[in-house]
Amino acid sequence: MKYIVLLGDGMADRPMKELDGKTPLQAARTPNMDRLAQNGITAKVQTVPGGYPPGSDVANLSVMGYDPKKFYTGRSPLEAASMGVELAPTDVAYRCNVVTLRNGDSLEPTSLSSSLIMDDFSGGHISTEEARELILAVDKELGSESVRFHPGVSYRHLMVWKNGLELAKCTPPHDISGKAIGDHLPGGEGMAMLRDLMTRSIAVLGNHEVNKKRIAKGKKPANCIWLWGQGRKPSMPTYKEKYGLSGAVISAVDLTKGLGIYAGFEVLNVPGATGYIDTNYSGKAEYALKALETVDYVYLHVEAPDEAGHNGDLKAKIQAIEDFDAKVVGAVVEGMKRFGDHRILVMPDHPTPIEIKTHSSDPVPAIVFDSTGALKGKGAATYDEGIVTSSRLVFEDGHRLMDFFIGDK
Repeated sequence: MKYIVLLGDGMADRPMKELDGKTPLQAARTPNMDRLAQNGITAKVQTVPGGYPPGSDVANLSVMGYDPKKFYTGRSPLEAASMGVELAPTDVAYRCNVVTLRNGDSLEPTSLSSSLIMDDFSGGHISTEEARELILAVDKELGSESVRFHPGVSYRHLMVWKNGLELAKCTPPHDISGKAIGDHLPGGEGMAMLRDLMTRSIAVLGNHEVNKKRIAKGKKPANCIWLWGQGRKPSMPTYKEKYGLSGAVISAVDLTKGLGIYAGFEVLNVPGATGYIDTNYSGKAEYALKALETVDYVYLHVEAPDEAGHNGDLKAKIQAIEDFDAKVVGAVVEGMKRFGDHRILVMPDHPTPIEIKTHSSDPVPAIVFDSTGALKGKGAATYDEGIVTSSRLVFEDGHRLMDFFIGDK
């Protein structure tokens, strides 16, 4: 038996006036997911436990089959694993976005004023090469024996605080798009250190040649760091220990790769995988099918629908869903036939509704398809959020879905 998970990050949404009451998933053309829904089992899945933030870290941990109540320690330690940054038990890792803050009409703030607006949590979707230069400059100017900055992918980077504090109240920057930052700056334990680093980063980034060139080209500058998503190194069993399976993970983002590393998976880096709507969808499907020649299980993650949701970009979200269906789901459904017995799981990790531009804790629809017919149930005519209200198969503890998916192997 071969297993593959196809995860469209943030794919679920809410009804929209612009779509005559439909969701983007309902409005998008998704013949391959619809066909799987008609021939598989559909389920309602609560991927985010009560009391936990609806982040991709918690949700993907749950989808992979790990109970967040037991294994969740924070987002950044997972990203650190993907980036090859080894954490000591006393280290605290923080996600370090490079963001665009706006002061009125100006994109060149001089201080961390509470009236500044979070103009863009991604620094204008800055390239990895540009962002690397910026983070290295931040590390040179602000790094110390206790604090180091590590470059990652695009706007997503890492700060490690040796013997650091982890109980600060921090806000994901994508939660406050278009809002004043004053009420969302780090608070509580360690806030003085965090705010000081963020404040000092404005001068470093504002004077950097990378941002001067971006402004000259009409692009948004990445003019401040934003610290959040902190935690310490987790301890969790591998898939070989938990399920007796070997596996691989495919993703453009360090968070999902890091989860895969802790699960004992091989990390497959697909050329052209960007985490946005221009990602190499077909390449991800191709790499997944090739991996299944030697491993039992592949977790294939696509970030594009989530990014479109955060940007409030309806057109891009529909495009991302349709590309995911055509270039990933369609290709995988066809390619899996050569392996004989197999199971396919299709779902989002959480909704990222266009109207709120951030994640929600709403349950999500899932499809489990079994080529042998061993798992039978009432399917659905189409794959969309309607499954959440119509499905008889319900997983209130989302991590138990993986036990069901892999069970009876």
